[in-house]
Amino acid sequence: MFGLTKRLGIDLGTANSVVWLAGTGVVLNEPTVVAVTTDDGRVVAVGNEAKDMLGRTPGNIMASRPMRDGVIADYRITEAMLSYFIDRAVGRNRIFKPEVMICVPTGASQVERRAVIDATLAAGSRVAYLIEEPLAAAIGAKIPIAQASGHMIVDIGGGSTEAAVISLGGVVVHKSARVAGNKIDEAIANAVKKNFNLIIGERMAEAIKITIGDAMPKGASVKPLLAKDVIAGKSVQPQNVEAMEIRGRDAISGLPRIVNLTSTDVTQAISPVLLHIVGAIKSVLEETPPELAADIIDKGIVMAGGTSLLRNFDKLVTQITGVPAHVADEPLLCVVRGTGVAIENIELYKRSVSKK
Repeated sequence: MFGLTKRLGIDLGTANSVVWLAGTGVVLNEPTVVAVTTDDGRVVAVGNEAKDMLGRTPGNIMASRPMRDGVIADYRITEAMLSYFIDRAVGRNRIFKPEVMICVPTGASQVERRAVIDATLAAGSRVAYLIEEPLAAAIGAKIPIAQASGHMIVDIGGGSTEAAVISLGGVVVHKSARVAGNKIDEAIANAVKKNFNLIIGERMAEAIKITIGDAMPKGASVKPLLAKDVIAGKSVQPQNVEAMEIRGRDAISGLPRIVNLTSTDVTQAISPVLLHIVGAIKSVLEETPPELAADIIDKGIVMAGGTSLLRNFDKLVTQITGVPAHVADEPLLCVVRGTGVAIENIELYKRSVSKK
């Protein structure tokens, strides 16, 4: 279909990386975690296998996330990880190097963009393309980006939140906030330590977020936790409180301990982070030209990325901004699907991508 050269679209996320093979679809979806030996820097494991090692490694092995806030934090490990993903997708014994398109945050600097291109080429690609994350998410969410009307997309991943208004195939207004799913996990871990004297790992914090995390207090469907309430330390007495048994290490005695955590505790812990994310969305709406703002009120805000799956997050965005918000179909795959569609139809999208 594409000759002998294979084409890959890669969503290189802070939390998860997804690989799209042109003509096939998603061929790989694994955590962005790499385990390396501390003495010689050899890669021991990548993806799911490495994530299982987080917080459990012996002294000579270090499991880490090479991406931070949506951009490369450790170049060498990212290159090794990209090489692993490309090998898994197209095979090690390849005669022709593949063409690879990777998405970057809109707010990424030229140095950060250059690092992504260099790592992609060093990992074994023939040509490297870059596409901005909100554009890729919009294409993946089946938004007709080429139309002369405004569409708003908010991609909330693990490391960064990308909010953008798109019209005529380009980004008109955008805001990139380095606050997303990982900061929510941190807020939960900090609240558990502060309120229960219990130290938990990042995997437990993520499990709490997924299981009982809620953007709005139970029984408070009309009034979410607002900034002034958070500052004043107000607590809401909800109904139907969900609880979860969590395990960790006691901060005082150092011994393992179990406590019960309610969804109300989680909501209060994560509210400041959620308000920061919604603040980025509001600032984009405030800068949007009036004609496009009218289009957005009609069509609503489309939310993509894994963190948009947090319970009632779309309702919180709707209440604070006054603009209807809804979560796209398969939000975790929107960015990689859009990247894949763009590289499969490179001639159509060449104005929206940069090439090296």
